[in-house]
Amino acid sequence: MATSPKSTQSGKNSSANSARIWLFSLLLTLQYGLQPLISRRFIRREVIVTTSVLTCEVAKVVFAVFFMAKEGTLKKLYQQWTLVDSLIASGLPAAIYALQNSLLQISYKNLDSLTFSMLNQTKIFFTALFMYIILRQKQSIQQIGALLLLIIAAILLSIGEGSSKGSGGVNPDQTFFYGLFLF
Repeated sequence: MATSPKSTQSGKNSSANSARIWLFSLLLTLQYGLQPLISRRFIRREVIVTTSVLTCEVAKVVFAVFFMAKEGTLKKLYQQWTLVDSLIASGLPAAIYALQNSLLQISYKNLDSLTFSMLNQTKIFFTALFMYIILRQKQSIQQIGALLLLIIAAILLSIGEGSSKGSGGVNPDQTFFYGLFLF
């Protein structure tokens, strides 16, 4: 029984996609783990948060436009784009996203990287909670177990002395709670 060239090609595409998924998952994991460390190392406390956030967003737009132009979808999108439709569709989410990025930058400065990373993951818990409340979408037993472990880890970090090191002459408890509540 011979396999058709089409099914062989499909198997190769599936394997290539699987490798890409693993690569991008690894890169995303590295980015999440290193972001607080990089931000603390290279962004001084005197840097204005809104300037930092705006610079990052401009860089994202430049890269997005570059890749869209390379892919050939930029011209098609430009012909269909209107300012009013864009503001209606993305105005509120963009404002919330900008506020979140500003608060994340403040948290980077006031929490150690381990505490920040764990607390940053609590957004998964709240997403699941609001999906249940608003959309009535239930979680599986494994998902509930993972969410409970996530919350337990975040609570243990927040009551421990995770951020009591390296905050200069500032009261460590004050710095920790400032970063926690702005997070």
